[in-house]
Amino acid sequence: MESGLAIIGRRGVNFITKLGGIFVLFGRFVISLKDIHRSVGLIFEQLYVLGVRSLPVIVIIAVFVGAVSAWQAAYQFKFIGAPLRYLGQAVGKAVVIELAPVLSAIVLAGRVGAGITAELGTMKVTEQIDALETMGINPVRYLVMPRVLACVFMVPFLVIFANFVAIMGGLVVSIIGVDVSSETFLNGFRHSFQLGDLINGLIKAAVFGLCIGVVGCYEGFNTRGGAQGVGLATTNAVVLSTVLILIFNFVFAVLLFRI
Repeated sequence: MESGLAIIGRRGVNFITKLGGIFVLFGRFVISLKDIHRSVGLIFEQLYVLGVRSLPVIVIIAVFVGAVSAWQAAYQFKFIGAPLRYLGQAVGKAVVIELAPVLSAIVLAGRVGAGITAELGTMKVTEQIDALETMGINPVRYLVMPRVLACVFMVPFLVIFANFVAIMGGLVVSIIGVDVSSETFLNGFRHSFQLGDLINGLIKAAVFGLCIGVVGCYEGFNTRGGAQGVGLATTNAVVLSTVLILIFNFVFAVLLFRI
């Protein structure tokens, strides 16, 4: 039996190897962009499948994110004795900078990333990707580029939508549950809103989308072992995408939001 140190070392090497493979696939994706004109139809199809179809789940997540943010902020304000007129400012900052981009990306890693991996993984184990190569079709241009671009463009779009819905959810809770008027809440949000916060949040969302798309495609392209392998690859894609989202979120917090 392997010792604990050996297991940790082996898994560490496997993780680094996987990251190397992801960077190689990302490089192939960048090279394939020169043929983007040949994949316009595929890109629009993926924009609809990965983006528009994700709107319902984003709405549900955003409503409750805004609602719980307002409730928890009000609880903390009362605990420290802060006036509730700052509730709109607190909810707005938390949603725009952090909650909407990160939670939306994590949810999409589960829905979109898993879907990409399962689809491409099934194509891999049934040798459909090999068939594309046999016919002279570049699988990265045909399969990877449309999905990755759709993730990069649609995650920021969905985050903009989530920002609006979450603020409305926080507003409703503030009026009904905390007894803060809509005027007070919206004035606080308006005074604290900065365009730079929104832009930085969307930059994070685009990078998160890139992670979801590239990791999903990588795991799909490297699926082995039939149906069981597809399930394992899907799990790995969701876990790795979520880890990368959290890591990049910290990096962006340090770089973009300086104290």
